[in-house]
Amino acid sequence: MITTFTIPCLSLRQIAQSGQCFRMTPLPEHKLPVDADSGYRIISRGLWLNIWQINEQLVLDCPKENLDFWLSYFDYETDYQAVLSSVSPEDSYLQAAAQAGCGIRILRQDPWEMIITFVISQQKTIPNIRDLVEALSSSYGTPLTSSPSEEPARQPVLYSFPTPEQLAAATLEELQSLKLGYRSKYIYQLAQDTAAGILNLSALKEMPYKEAMSYLTSFYGIGKKVANCVCLFGLHHIDAFPVDTWIEKILMEQYYTKRRYGRMPKARLYDQIIHDHFGQYKGCAGIMQQYIFHFERNIRSRNDESHAGRESGQNKQK
Repeated sequence: MITTFTIPCLSLRQIAQSGQCFRMTPLPEHKLPVDADSGYRIISRGLWLNIWQINEQLVLDCPKENLDFWLSYFDYETDYQAVLSSVSPEDSYLQAAAQAGCGIRILRQDPWEMIITFVISQQKTIPNIRDLVEALSSSYGTPLTSSPSEEPARQPVLYSFPTPEQLAAATLEELQSLKLGYRSKYIYQLAQDTAAGILNLSALKEMPYKEAMSYLTSFYGIGKKVANCVCLFGLHHIDAFPVDTWIEKILMEQYYTKRRYGRMPKARLYDQIIHDHFGQYKGCAGIMQQYIFHFERNIRSRNDESHAGRESGQNKQK
């Protein structure tokens, strides 16, 4: 079923580039209207969606009974314009980042999938993470029926993300064969613990942010960064503020001053900078994190590369 919605402050391309979702695959151009800005196939909780965007208009292709799920997935009821308006005018960097990423929303994703996905993400690029998540899904997930609007012969084979029980059936050697590296042993143990109910997903979903962080980090393979990602993207704790190498770079370049922070140990330093500069954004600090991550990774870094390329070209001409 094809349905059209207009959702303000939503850009499919910006969300796809924001590092929060790894089962958002670009649709081939021949499957998109000529005036579409972008289009993606998304798989979440055993459901599929084909979606494309024409300006602010979103066109959804999925079974009618799944529409409410997908609207919730895109955090439909949250007023992101109010979030954008709350950015302090005194923070010029965050102002620029928020405007550049004004189409980002925090997706409501499956906590179990986020646990394994962000364990995989350690020391991996976004394309690598996507490939490994797909490898796990095609190896252990359940085949899904794709869009009836596509010709049967051309329908791709889609797979759900494996449940804890499905993943627990894999041996450590089988996981290692998927090129998961040292993460294999973490994934193996987490699947065993979750299938056995030791890691209790139902209880986790009911925990407040700080309790969820403490609970998650008590399990083998889950550190502070992974736990924060699970809290933000899987449990919708919008005060969670994951710190990766991009965020570390931003905090040090844009917010650190020696006079204010001196030689504070990094473990405390990042928390203190986040508290001082993002603590005022109660209930939306994680959205601010996404704005600055997207801005630094997808806009500023590319502008820097472009500038460096022009400089190199000019030097060669001299």
